[in-house]
Amino acid sequence: METLSPGRRAWLRLRWPLVAAVGPVAFGSNYVVTHHLLPGATPLWGSAIRALPAGVVLLLVARRLPHGPWWWRSVVLGTLNMGIFFCLVYVAAQLLPSSVAASLMSLSPIAIAGAAWLLLRERPTPRVVVAAAVGGAGVLLIVGTATGALDGWGIAASVASMALSSVGAVLTKRWQDGTPVLTVTAWQLVVGGLELLVAAALVEGAPPSLSVTETLAFAYVSLVATALGFVCWFSGFRHLPAGAVGVIGLLNPVTGVTLGVLAGGEVLTAPQALGIGLVLASVALVNAGRPAAPGSSSRRGGQGVAAPPRPEVRVAASNSSSTCT
Repeated sequence: METLSPGRRAWLRLRWPLVAAVGPVAFGSNYVVTHHLLPGATPLWGSAIRALPAGVVLLLVARRLPHGPWWWRSVVLGTLNMGIFFCLVYVAAQLLPSSVAASLMSLSPIAIAGAAWLLLRERPTPRVVVAAAVGGAGVLLIVGTATGALDGWGIAASVASMALSSVGAVLTKRWQDGTPVLTVTAWQLVVGGLELLVAAALVEGAPPSLSVTETLAFAYVSLVATALGFVCWFSGFRHLPAGAVGVIGLLNPVTGVTLGVLAGGEVLTAPQALGIGLVLASVALVNAGRPAAPGSSSRRGGQGVAAPPRPEVRVAASNSSSTCT
């Protein structure tokens, strides 16, 4: 049996957590860009411009259309993960400070762990539960000590988007059948983008005219905070237990708060700084001690993280190279 160097073992242990982390970091950056650089009067058009170009770009790369059950699965997942989700996130990002909008989404570890238990039979381990509790405490410090009044509709939109995306992410994991992550992500973005395009045309009329700054901001939101973010996020769900990925998702509020302070002029209080520290500690905790198995998808996660998946959610090892690495 080949003996691995410490550096190689560390890379194999952290590879998929690092890939998954790109998702919430990209998502967290979306809040400050949307809040400060994008028009707020047309949330449906804003969501459509975010989703559809990203889906078209990924579809041109994947060069594969849905087949069999993936026609209706793409509609379900595209609606949950992209269509309704993007519209709610856009509203939340316009009505709330970037730090608060991102922080509310960090309730997702609880929602993801619960959905995974019900739909995937992945029972959350003590490590995941403790990490979620530590991260949740950090989020309470971030949100509970935010300065200024908070918009109730913005909070409702943020919580609803978190719940929908958590169910959609777990269903994406449940329906794994070896189809490359990039391909499945492309289908969802195209479906969600088309739904938003029709809704925007019917509800908001003609698309808004965009300045050069707004066009560049939309390009970033679509290609980086959406296309790249979702490919890496879904790659994490394919190779790691859902509960562990949910905790990694706590990097979303950390990114939102940090960018809100650095780029948006928002105020960071001492309790919020402590909250960021707790969130980062929770992410480190859930990935501590993860075994390094060369060639493995690391589906076992940490110490007894997840029960073996049912046959229909296993993924052929040959498809590992098609994910975001």
